[in-house]
Amino acid sequence: MMSGTYPIGTPGKPWGDAERAQWLSRQSMQRSYAEEVLSRIDALKAKFEVECYGVLGYGADRYPLMAVRSRVWDDALPSALVTGGVHGYETSGVHGALEFLERDAEGYAGKVNLLVVPCVSPWGYERIHRWNADAVDPNRSFREDGAAEEASALIRLVAPMRGDFLVHVDLHETTDSDESEFRPALAARDGKPYEPGEIPDGFYVVGDSENPQLAFQSAIVDAVSRVTHIAPADARGQIIGSDVVAPGVILYPFERLGLCAGVTGARFASTTEVYPDSPRATPEQCNKAQAVAVTAALDFALAAD
Repeated sequence: MMSGTYPIGTPGKPWGDAERAQWLSRQSMQRSYAEEVLSRIDALKAKFEVECYGVLGYGADRYPLMAVRSRVWDDALPSALVTGGVHGYETSGVHGALEFLERDAEGYAGKVNLLVVPCVSPWGYERIHRWNADAVDPNRSFREDGAAEEASALIRLVAPMRGDFLVHVDLHETTDSDESEFRPALAARDGKPYEPGEIPDGFYVVGDSENPQLAFQSAIVDAVSRVTHIAPADARGQIIGSDVVAPGVILYPFERLGLCAGVTGARFASTTEVYPDSPRATPEQCNKAQAVAVTAALDFALAAD
């Protein structure tokens, strides 16, 4: 794959229906959303409100989209959104959100209203894939004309509260498969040349270039540095092609790119990125890093509010 070739499509020509169908035929279920995610959400019903905010359907497959809320929702308090699994293959985002709910969330009762969506993209979770079944990246689809139902469903969920959120933390990973599979597939899908990139070794965050909040981003990085290592800048002073503006911090224009982290318009918003393929990190560390990132974000925002 590193040669820039991809087994589907013609170089230089964007995919049509036939190529997308060929790609879809290669995807198979590798783990269970019901067993690994829904069962843990169900166990939270004793402590939180659990709701189904939609049903995702691809062919015969149906996936309930689940959100977990503070049991007592107080309009006088600030609100926070935590999302995981926007890219279904990014495992620690899902399990880090669940770990936060199981271990930490109760400690914020009476301080902040919590809305947590542990797995935005269950089809991708089961197939360990970045895209949905239509070969669309949900994390470029958080806009009115977005092509991913996963994103549209979340937009509908938060729309009544848009403007009320103080915090939004969107939990992600950067993996070796980004270079071995997903970026070559993206280039092939769009009929563009594949340009190899460099996978950063460690945790980093992405802030909004229109509202960077560097002290907030740095507070997350500092807290996570006690759990796992922080990604250094490369020789150009960058991480994944973007300038490092503070240790472990880069910036993207959230709303312009249609990213999940821009869906609420929160004052304090961040995407997290862990590196589960590092020889210096375990899956448990990655999950904990995500949960710690959430608590650090909440603690900073509540102190600043």
